[in-house]
Amino acid sequence: MKRLVVLGGGYGGINAILGLLDHQLPEDVHITIVDRNPYHSLKTEFFTIAAGTSAEKDVRIEFPKDNRVHYEYGEITKIDSENQQIILTAKKDPIPYDYLLIGLGCEDNYHGVEGAAEFTESVQTFAKARKTGLAVGNLKAYGKVTIVGAGLSGIEVASEIRESRPDLNIRILDRGSSVLKAFDTKIQEYVAEWFVKNDVDVLHHSIVEYVEKEGVCNKGVCYMDDVTIWTAGVRPNYLVRELPFEKDDQEKIIVNDFYQVPEQPNVYVVGDCVSSIHSPSAQLAGQQGEQIADVLLAVLKDKEPSKPKEIKLRGTLGSLGKSDGFGNMMQKSVTGYLPRLAKSGVLWLNKRH
Repeated sequence: MKRLVVLGGGYGGINAILGLLDHQLPEDVHITIVDRNPYHSLKTEFFTIAAGTSAEKDVRIEFPKDNRVHYEYGEITKIDSENQQIILTAKKDPIPYDYLLIGLGCEDNYHGVEGAAEFTESVQTFAKARKTGLAVGNLKAYGKVTIVGAGLSGIEVASEIRESRPDLNIRILDRGSSVLKAFDTKIQEYVAEWFVKNDVDVLHHSIVEYVEKEGVCNKGVCYMDDVTIWTAGVRPNYLVRELPFEKDDQEKIIVNDFYQVPEQPNVYVVGDCVSSIHSPSAQLAGQQGEQIADVLLAVLKDKEPSKPKEIKLRGTLGSLGKSDGFGNMMQKSVTGYLPRLAKSGVLWLNKRH
């Protein structure tokens, strides 16, 4: 028997499985997917849960139903690469594997800021986004929300909360000189103007020194707020960081051209856990998953896999509420309703797929 275990039912893991299930697999292949939730969740839409503008069922998709796939739901406590088994919560037996695909995603990087882990909300998991949504939704009129970080996640969270709760006072603490430093000037200026028009305060060159239950201290000035949301960077899941494999300076596992760990070629890594020249995204993880499916299909059939082609990303889309947005489309910067419509189209395609 060839036991393939997939850790995480995110964009990378699920695309790899869908790619495999599209083919006739050897009868001795047994596939197990391990995830904390009994559904695939659309992480790119977690900001809508945090703002209360989408129902939870709208960002959940059922896992594929196939007799060739077995599901285990629970929390992973350790990836035992030495004995080739996955340790779950105390009540479950270890899951042995012959081939392993790690797609556990990322978690917040607090950069050593005191109080950040204890006193901030998050959008990195379904449960955390739900908790954030409850915190924001339960605020009294004219409550104060501070968002730490002005990358894509922070921008979408802030704009969606503004649309959901026009009464709230919203502040963004941005470490740089402009929001969305990964985008070009046209988009940066457009988003900055949107925030001015919609009464969202942005404080540039911020240095968060510590976080307390009722406020954030930034360069010696403490801002009182009711909810603080952290969107200031991510790092690979702690289970991945504990593995004895070579990693890059972002703590991501270094793999070969076939997404295999050189130290253990039967271990594959995808998404936010794997070292890449590209910035992490759902699109990147999805394409990596498709390529891993082709590699695994050959390996499981005892054939030599072909080297995957270079990944070409189609661009990045972001939203400013439900009717405005921005993004890079066909190598051009676009703002307004068109990129927002395009993002809705991508979401529809993901659900249909």
